[in-house]
Amino acid sequence: MITGLNHITLAVSDLERSLHFYTELLGLKGHVAWENGAYLSVGSLWLCLSVDQIGEKNDYTHFAFSVSKSDFEDCCNKLLNSGVEQWKINKSEGDSLYFLDPDGHKLELHVGGLESRLESLRDNPYSKMRWLS
Repeated sequence: MITGLNHITLAVSDLERSLHFYTELLGLKGHVAWENGAYLSVGSLWLCLSVDQIGEKNDYTHFAFSVSKSDFEDCCNKLLNSGVEQWKINKSEGDSLYFLDPDGHKLELHVGGLESRLESLRDNPYSKMRWLS
């Protein structure tokens, strides 16, 4: 039986550039780096950067980092002032900034969590939404 999400691995084209982005701009903790990769973490998330050929990313797949409401504006300003590109404008519950990493991976800063999202859906359900539990 699955007990949780173990880790996420992202293909990156330039390890040092990605290390700078994820540790200096986003504040993830670096643990170890080698010729073709690195292990980072934030909270309980283990992130692996792996040097590889980058594939096309033209769907909605992305992952989101939690940020407190009090830190949201400062984090957004830091990212936007560093020149990151936004890929979507937020239209859902909770403050969000959707942005790209140096290799075009789709990321999000989000205020809130699953519980706040589910609560908002009680008043404003998605089209043809059904509750699973």
